[in-house]
Amino acid sequence: MNALRKYIDSIKPNFEEGGKLHALRSVFDGFETFLFVPNTTSKSGVNVHDAIDSKRIMSFVVIALVPALLFGMYNVGYQNAAAAGKLAEATFWGMFFYGFLAVLPKILVSYIVGLGIEFVVAQWKNEEIQEGYLVSGIIIPLIVPIGCPLWILAIACAFSVIFAKEIFGGTGMNIFNVALITRAFLFFSYPAAMSGDAVWVATDQIFGLGYQLADGFTMATPLGEVAAGAAPASCICTQIIGLIPGSIGETSVIAIALGGLLLLWTGVASWKTMLSVFIGGALTAYLFNSLGMEGNMAATMPWYQHLVLGGFAFGAVFMATDPVTSARTECGKWVYGFLIGVVAITVRVLNPGYPEGMMLAILLMNVFAALIDYYVVDANISRRAKRAIKKQ
Repeated sequence: MNALRKYIDSIKPNFEEGGKLHALRSVFDGFETFLFVPNTTSKSGVNVHDAIDSKRIMSFVVIALVPALLFGMYNVGYQNAAAAGKLAEATFWGMFFYGFLAVLPKILVSYIVGLGIEFVVAQWKNEEIQEGYLVSGIIIPLIVPIGCPLWILAIACAFSVIFAKEIFGGTGMNIFNVALITRAFLFFSYPAAMSGDAVWVATDQIFGLGYQLADGFTMATPLGEVAAGAAPASCICTQIIGLIPGSIGETSVIAIALGGLLLLWTGVASWKTMLSVFIGGALTAYLFNSLGMEGNMAATMPWYQHLVLGGFAFGAVFMATDPVTSARTECGKWVYGFLIGVVAITVRVLNPGYPEGMMLAILLMNVFAALIDYYVVDANISRRAKRAIKKQ
């Protein structure tokens, strides 16, 4: 590492003011601060410093997403083999590498488009490259179906970075979760690429791996089956493990839980927000169970099954806890998360045409996060004022 540090220091003058590569100063700064924590501090004002900067925090989140990513790759291969009726002859590594090759282009497109735009904006504004897309760039491929075309994904990434982030001022200023705006753009602009039965399984061979499926092959997700009025064909154990059709990184509750534990252990995510989402979802699902809405499969489905299907667990762990777009007061985190769970299940039950619900719930509460914090702070001020008056 010392040799790398010396090399970085030796070429740094070329990128500083007056250097021959000054035009690429933001790009160099982005790579340098990614490799090494900056040793510069502010010169004025009162500040609290620690050894972790935002790039390191984002890196923790990316690491936490690795279990869901790896399982998603395996599940892509598994669903392909299952659709072909070849599970008995398919090998673990064959299915995993097939999924790896199918998912990798989506990751590359997400990062190339998103980071490319951020590099251009940083150069244009003569600012540091912001690191928020390190997380968004990996989440976006995980919340789309494997059948989503790359060109559509590229358009959605560009739209979300420009209109959900940069126009608000960049990382830390956006009010909406960038990854969810990408998914919303895809869902409403290209619904056939996001909600059709044919998008949940890879149908082509890749470099001789996997199995070629018939054109027009379809495979519904468990929530798709529920929306159609049928009970999910898979059992609860299979749903928890994640060997079901769905978006790439959202199917395995176990893999998501492993990432969630890392986020909680490192203090990156709020356990209050995370837990309250599950509480809100469980109570709402239980309430609908109690109403006896016959003919509505989503209403009669057990409350615990709602929590393991679709993007509920993934959204609660990785997107509801986004420190930029979520509530920041301690009491506000409980309210914010609880309402996400309530809205997500309500949408699932009352709108069969959109059985997911989690995306809309988080985006809706992104709008109200600041308002929730405002009323929490205002209530705290009022209580303290009353206590001060009593003491007098």
